[in-house]
Amino acid sequence: MAKKQLLLDLDCGVDDAQAMMMALAAPNVQILGITCTHGNTKIENVCKNVLRVLKVCQRTKIPVFRGAGASLLGDQLNAGHYHGEDGLGDAPDPNAPGLEHIQAEYAVNALLRIATEHAGQVSLVAIGPLTNIALAFKMDPTFPSKLKHLYIMGGNMESRGNVTMCSEFNFAADPEAAYIVLNHFTCPIHIATWEYCLRHALPWEFFKEWVNQGTGKACFMKKITAKTEQFAKSKQGSREMYLGSGFISCDSLAMAAAIDESVVTEYMRYGVSVELRGSVTRGMMIVDTLDLLQKQDQAFIMTKCDIEKIKQLMMSALK
Repeated sequence: MAKKQLLLDLDCGVDDAQAMMMALAAPNVQILGITCTHGNTKIENVCKNVLRVLKVCQRTKIPVFRGAGASLLGDQLNAGHYHGEDGLGDAPDPNAPGLEHIQAEYAVNALLRIATEHAGQVSLVAIGPLTNIALAFKMDPTFPSKLKHLYIMGGNMESRGNVTMCSEFNFAADPEAAYIVLNHFTCPIHIATWEYCLRHALPWEFFKEWVNQGTGKACFMKKITAKTEQFAKSKQGSREMYLGSGFISCDSLAMAAAIDESVVTEYMRYGVSVELRGSVTRGMMIVDTLDLLQKQDQAFIMTKCDIEKIKQLMMSALK
């Protein structure tokens, strides 16, 4: 059986690392390349973090490409309070691979090249701000037609935000890029929104079992998630709570859908866009339930999943 061919575009923080490791462990997946974008931490850290994860998983032959260091408008948002200033829990590894292992080719060029070489066969999993993806479309408007599927972790379906009142981090970090992608991509788009992730939080008991498997991968995960675990638990149950109740690995939920489509048991299908000018809603994903946008290319918005399959994929990732 032919393996699923994936391209990963990410801003490697803790949950990106979790999603990466899930894909790396999946026997039915071939990762053709990993492109790095700004987001959870600055682009240099993102590149280093991807290399660290690949080393832990003994998959250093997968090519890694450096991409956009800021949004299309030049803004930068980061999440050091949650992921650590370095993106991986401020738990450095003195033996981590250096940036000399990053490919010379720019990420956007690599996306276009790989999509052309594997036209109709490769799915793109975008779990950071969508800057690289939007730039690829601007360079080559045929790019979306070459993708089999696009899986996104980002946006929201009920105007619930996590960095502003109404916007989710990845879309808030580059609203213009998200707007371009949602309005111009013709391939099937599957979206794991912030609310979807909140509703599929895992028990902290599962998290404890997950990071205490005793393998090298599990020890690595336990080390890089210590800060995130502490932060999340300190916020949950308080009036300022915005992290749901339990352990949430947003990017893993999007990645799981790309690995095994049967993970998602229920979708909504609507046209979607992004608000760019609202005083409190900039970066919010718009779900066109009234079909006023008259979009032919409607997105699959994930609403329910098989949580046991998610757990199995996550446990396998650290074996």
